[in-house]
Amino acid sequence: MKKLFLVITALIVTVAAHAQVESHVRWSYVAKKTSATEATVFLKASVDNGWHIYSQNVKDGGPVKTTFTFTPSKDYMAIGKTIEPKPISKFEKVFGMNVGYFENSVIFQQKFKLKSAKAKTVAGKLEFMTCNDQKCLPPDEVTFSVPLG
Repeated sequence: MKKLFLVITALIVTVAAHAQVESHVRWSYVAKKTSATEATVFLKASVDNGWHIYSQNVKDGGPVKTTFTFTPSKDYMAIGKTIEPKPISKFEKVFGMNVGYFENSVIFQQKFKLKSAKAKTVAGKLEFMTCNDQKCLPPDEVTFSVPLG
């Protein structure tokens, strides 16, 4: 009985180790100091062919919009809202509305006022939802830290 339990446990562990979360978006980050007291953070989504992520400006009742939350710090402060390029707009039957989305790649930008020379990184998290023409994956949340070098 003990051997059977060990075999079943080993199988479960093996199957769990081989299971992979489906992901079709890779995020990369870079910051550029524009002066001694300002910087811009660039957040790039590289999206697999046939998939897309949604704009930050999706209306209520639609898909999960892309959102950025920057960790509060005494060393920096976000200036204004996160900027995005003009999205593709399309009526999606499943949501019953026009939605804005991005394919292939998109770069979001956020300006920061640097309140201290000690400001070395900007940290935060982002949430997004990935869909193709047949299905949507559950929303995903990613934490990030961007060096201000």
